[in-house]
Amino acid sequence: MTDNDLAILGGNKSITSDGRFLNPKITVDIEKAIIEQLHETISIYDSSGIFEKLETAFAKYHNKKYALLTNSGTSAIWSMYEGANLNEGDEIICPSYTFFATNTPILFTGATPVFIDCNHIGNIDVDEVEASITTRTKAIVVTHMWGYPCEMDKLRNIADKYNILLMEDCSHAHGASYKGKKCGEWGDVAAFSLQGTKIMTGGEGGILITSNRDIYEKAIFLGHYNKRCKQQIRKDSDMYKYSITGKGMKLRAHPLAARLSYEQFKFLDKMTKQKQIFAEKVIRELSECTAIDIINSEIGAQNSWYAMVMRYQGDSLFGVKRERFVEALIAEGAVEVDIPGATCPSQMLELFLAPGEVFKNYTSPLINGKFENSTSFYNSIIKYRYGLMRTIQKSSMNIYKPLKKFLKT
Repeated sequence: MTDNDLAILGGNKSITSDGRFLNPKITVDIEKAIIEQLHETISIYDSSGIFEKLETAFAKYHNKKYALLTNSGTSAIWSMYEGANLNEGDEIICPSYTFFATNTPILFTGATPVFIDCNHIGNIDVDEVEASITTRTKAIVVTHMWGYPCEMDKLRNIADKYNILLMEDCSHAHGASYKGKKCGEWGDVAAFSLQGTKIMTGGEGGILITSNRDIYEKAIFLGHYNKRCKQQIRKDSDMYKYSITGKGMKLRAHPLAARLSYEQFKFLDKMTKQKQIFAEKVIRELSECTAIDIINSEIGAQNSWYAMVMRYQGDSLFGVKRERFVEALIAEGAVEVDIPGATCPSQMLELFLAPGEVFKNYTSPLINGKFENSTSFYNSIIKYRYGLMRTIQKSSMNIYKPLKKFLKT
């Protein structure tokens, strides 16, 4: 095999078929379910119908009492913070490396995000969390990045020790678990995204889960005015007199999105098991590729495999930039290999560096640290979406064989 065997240098692709993975897979059963929902209703004002079915099943799956569907994962996260009654003067410990929507809804509450660097797999560094707690700390929020569960037992112990809330952003972690408990089950409240690329999707949507009745009612109050507020907020609550308006926001989910999500939820455990088998096969196939180091989960964790994340080491080993390597993979037909962009360290985002132009009550930068681990992690990783792992399995080994020659060109 010569340099010219690489597609990027004029050779033939390793993958000749269209490798794009459509998510979700639209089956005959899903088509029937959506048509059925169209004829049933396309707007639900309370917690009836498909909302009740999905919320009840999802809460039970995570051993929680309540679930609340929203129109996006970001809305579910915002509802989580509103449910916790975050206010100006409160602090919430949060990850510096995450998709920004984990942290941006905090700014609508007036609370102060306190950013923590990441560990070796991109999740919040538990060792730094406790040292950052003050008398103003009201909560810790974590993101299970790329489906890799955080060290939830340690975080739960810290939250209990200081009597603060533990929140989970599970947008990447449907079906994932840590030491026998599902992601979303460990926290006092958790939020999931049902956006189009997610493991379980409605195209757009989100869902909050909790066993805390106060959190649940305050979340309803934020974005589900009138009928649902009247139906589910306790009549002796101070909020009930505002039930017609709530806080005036409408964050309801769409019934078609809920039905699509519900049909996939039925097979979530099966999907998780299948992905684990396939991920193990890909890891074996790529084990001899010294240019990449596959990131492993913490001990006791079951990854959701929203994505397989790898550190690229070819720059230091062979002098080839990560961008060039990814370009070569894509040229071979591995079309969904990606260098994450918007999912980046918070210190790279203007909203956290100069929030005052957008949120007037934040007059100073919200983030001042270097967060070297987050920066290093971000600058070294390659993301493989699960759907295309079968493509990468075929192409990566083919690319690696002539890699040393390619890296010198």
